[in-house]
Amino acid sequence: MRKTALAAIAGLSTIALVACSGSDGGSGDGSSSGGSAEAPDAVSIIVPADPGGGWDQTGRALAQTFTGDDIVGSAPVENIGGAGGANGLAALANEKDPWTLMITGLVMVGAVETNASQVRIEDTTPIARLTEEPLVIVVPADSEYQTLEQLVTAIEDEGQAVSITGGSAGGADHILAGLVLEAAGLSSEEIAANLNYVPNSGGGEAVSLIIGGQASVGISGVGEFVQHIESGDMRALAVSSEEPVEALPDVPTITDEGYDVVLTNWRGVLAPGDVTDQERTELERLVAEAHESESWTTELETRGWTDAYLPGAEFDEFLTGNISEVTTTLKNIGLVE
Repeated sequence: MRKTALAAIAGLSTIALVACSGSDGGSGDGSSSGGSAEAPDAVSIIVPADPGGGWDQTGRALAQTFTGDDIVGSAPVENIGGAGGANGLAALANEKDPWTLMITGLVMVGAVETNASQVRIEDTTPIARLTEEPLVIVVPADSEYQTLEQLVTAIEDEGQAVSITGGSAGGADHILAGLVLEAAGLSSEEIAANLNYVPNSGGGEAVSLIIGGQASVGISGVGEFVQHIESGDMRALAVSSEEPVEALPDVPTITDEGYDVVLTNWRGVLAPGDVTDQERTELERLVAEAHESESWTTELETRGWTDAYLPGAEFDEFLTGNISEVTTTLKNIGLVE
């Protein structure tokens, strides 16, 4: 079996090649890299999803850190859901205010491909990667599936009768479902025929479907489902990390259950593609200040997020590799041609 690890690892290679926004960290407007921009009083945050999910949690946690620690005076959050973040990506492309950050992550990388988005992440200015988080596969509390093996067997035997819900089509949750079936020996054609994936634009919708018994299975970040697992409304079958996670210590990994799959969801922030070098430097500084604050550390601990901070050029490099990896994986499991 093949191990697939699209994890956002902070110790990734430090090769100096940089893509997306240019190897010197500059914008596409030809401005010089010297000097500095005046610090803004406000930074707007676009969450490219409906309220209730991991992107929304990340955006609001960052906004709270910005204002709570007086890094900026205000940090309004706007939700622009749909198309796995592609709608928010289009809004960022049209944004005239350089002091704007948009939450991004592995979900958006996949959604750009599955939605054939005209605006791509490569058209933006990467500012920083912030966190990574394993996913968890859950079932309703009264589900007949007690193990991941039982679930996979049911999908093989019953196909579309077993519904799996999670985030946007082509996102991390969808990819994980495909990878588990691939690891179980299904071909891309069999995965396409058997996998009944019900996408949602926000984590709250998936929770309602699972708890209400309208979906057989749910997949999302641990932080989005942990409270429902602890309350007994959901039962966790496996997590997608290399090792069991602190928030769910008794839940086995997918690998422990016999399927050689490791997948870690990451989240970060992008700026408009036409910001100047000086504006990019200032945005990187503001995010770095937030990352170093005690408030942000508390948010990480409270939500079970792993610190995966990568600034500027390093984030550029990571994105280049991640986009390539995800595109290959989507092809392998039949989600894109």
